[in-house]
Amino acid sequence: MKKYTFCLLLVGSMAFAQKLTIEETVTGGRKFAVQTQTAQQWRKNSKSIAYLSPDYSNLMTKSAANSWKETLLVTKTDFENAVKSKITSDEFALKTFPFAIEWKSETTFETEVAGKNNNYKVTYDIVSKQISNVTSYTSEGEQARFAPNGNVSWLKENNIKITTPTGTVIDVTNDSDKGIVNGSDYVHRQEFGIDRGMWWNEAGTQLAYYRKDETMVGNYPIINWNEREAVNKDIKYPMAGMTSENVTLVVFDVTTGKKVTIQTGEPKEQYLTMVSWEPTGKNIFIGILNREQNHLKFNKYDAQTGAFIKTLFEEKASTWVEPQHAITFVPNNPTQFIYQTDFNGFNQMYLYTTDGKLLKNLGYKDVVVKDFLGFDAKNTKINYLGTANNGLDLQLYQVDLKSGATTQLTTVSGMHRASVSSDGTMVLDQYSNVTTPNEISIIDIKSKKTSQLVKAANPFTGKIDMPKMELVTITSADGKTPLNGRLIYPSNYDATKKYPVMVYVYGGSHAQLVNNRWLGGGGYFDYYMAQQGYVVFTLDNRGSDSRGKKFCDVTHRNLGVNEMADQMEGVKFLKSKSFVDQDRIGVFGWSYGGFMTTSLMTSQAETFKVGVAGGPVIDWKYYEIMYGERYMDTPQENPEGYAKASLLDKVKNLKGRLLIIHGAQDPVVAQQHSMNFIEASIKAGKQVDYFLYPNHEHNVGGKDRIHMYAKIADYFDVHLKK
Repeated sequence: MKKYTFCLLLVGSMAFAQKLTIEETVTGGRKFAVQTQTAQQWRKNSKSIAYLSPDYSNLMTKSAANSWKETLLVTKTDFENAVKSKITSDEFALKTFPFAIEWKSETTFETEVAGKNNNYKVTYDIVSKQISNVTSYTSEGEQARFAPNGNVSWLKENNIKITTPTGTVIDVTNDSDKGIVNGSDYVHRQEFGIDRGMWWNEAGTQLAYYRKDETMVGNYPIINWNEREAVNKDIKYPMAGMTSENVTLVVFDVTTGKKVTIQTGEPKEQYLTMVSWEPTGKNIFIGILNREQNHLKFNKYDAQTGAFIKTLFEEKASTWVEPQHAITFVPNNPTQFIYQTDFNGFNQMYLYTTDGKLLKNLGYKDVVVKDFLGFDAKNTKINYLGTANNGLDLQLYQVDLKSGATTQLTTVSGMHRASVSSDGTMVLDQYSNVTTPNEISIIDIKSKKTSQLVKAANPFTGKIDMPKMELVTITSADGKTPLNGRLIYPSNYDATKKYPVMVYVYGGSHAQLVNNRWLGGGGYFDYYMAQQGYVVFTLDNRGSDSRGKKFCDVTHRNLGVNEMADQMEGVKFLKSKSFVDQDRIGVFGWSYGGFMTTSLMTSQAETFKVGVAGGPVIDWKYYEIMYGERYMDTPQENPEGYAKASLLDKVKNLKGRLLIIHGAQDPVVAQQHSMNFIEASIKAGKQVDYFLYPNHEHNVGGKDRIHMYAKIADYFDVHLKK
């Protein structure tokens, strides 16, 4: 017999009759936002924090010197006037105070502002109220990267330009063929932690950049239906098992104009990841991952000649290797760096030398590092956010580089977003859990004394009756692994009644739906459906995020199999509850969740009576190379796995009512998936409902999202609730 554990939460007061409206399933996040301090951070070299006022018009501060009382630091008007005074050649109209600021000292910060003609990076002094160190580039530019010496690189379509401090614009590349893409972050479809396509060395004299050649990749049509005559926009979409893009790394010298291509070798169809300059600028490091994604070489190259120097280390796996983070050099020590990997089970940190010698494992228990926060003032310790409580919690940790000893700096169970002051004496801690909407405090690390800054009230009190919710633990299908689940009861719950169920599912990697945070990680639509009389259930099956590599590896070459097996354990749990109507269970999911929904509707047809699948993957051979081949290998290598995961021949098993929703311009899960499924359903004599959202890509946003949720709710009401 399975064992189930519970954490009970009653959100709000049941003394009121109000419910969320369908509009509030989309707008509720703003309307019922909890009290907070927006964009809060430590001011450098001080015992004070800065954040934005509730209307985003002023920069506020609190400090230990005045017992953490709120005072005004800078107004939007002051800042805007300083910008206009310094930059007279452009026009500015700031709607809010800048959100993204970086403190350079206690009294100065850097930020970016947009003018009518150009974009600017400026330094502002809060004492003199003056702007200095202005760096600019045209407002037509994209993906700008700033160098310390004032150079800024930016993209114009598929080419790179550099604006120097004197205003000179340098053409780095001049490729007329749009199939050659330079400097873009959209390389390898942004897998492998790729978030940029250009890297300056520390001196700002050389720029490394991706050069992506996708001329050999077939064109894929995306139709815009808004024109008088529909217009086709071709994109490059390399499908699993087919020809992929070729990527190289080039180094450009600003002074000489010389370009050097790093000699990353053959085969051309490989992935270049973890690009990092050595602080001296002499060498550059690249992770070379083979197309099979099971062998990583971390290589060192001469940045001046492009020559290969050595492989520092390698990682091989029978499943996959998935680098996600560039290395981080230890400040003031160009011979040591931090490397993150899940190779030994959990994503953790390791201290290496630039010769490839492993100095220390900095990991702690089964903690998964989620956010590297940087070093302390003496550069002897690292602060980071990591998991706890089987992935339900996020806590702040500090590890000593010399001893490897780890200290947990936050302790209250929940999801923490926290940071350490630059002098290393205090923690700015913000957290929520299932009973705490939001709490912000300052913690003295030595004395453990806490100064509370914000304790948010329940934003629903007196406004909305929110149903009760439980976090539950369910054993996986292999009988070994605890899985995290969330159960939301219907409003006005009566234990003597039987209720229909909506299972909300995702199930794929890099996603986690259940957390020990406010509302348990549930969305407003989940709670809306509970208010309409449904039991709403979500389970993070094996294959999802924050539980380590082994937890995810079970999906290899067989996507959907173990995920569905775990979801059915969730169904067993539901059926064990007397208030669940076993004949009225439905499922809803998007993207990977759409794949899971359609899989469950066709493989567990006796269980699921209604399904709504948004943007579903129907056959993995139609999905892109970088993600698809990591988990499934190629269709040529794994024909059995692709056949088992394909839903085109499974539609014949469908018995319930299934609604497929797709964005008509989806470049992620191409509409080909759902269209082929509809064609297969026609041939199988099965009735499947189909709805397209024109002018939307993979997700439906804006006001149209309200329409989408209304359609989903109505579909469940018509076919499951009656």
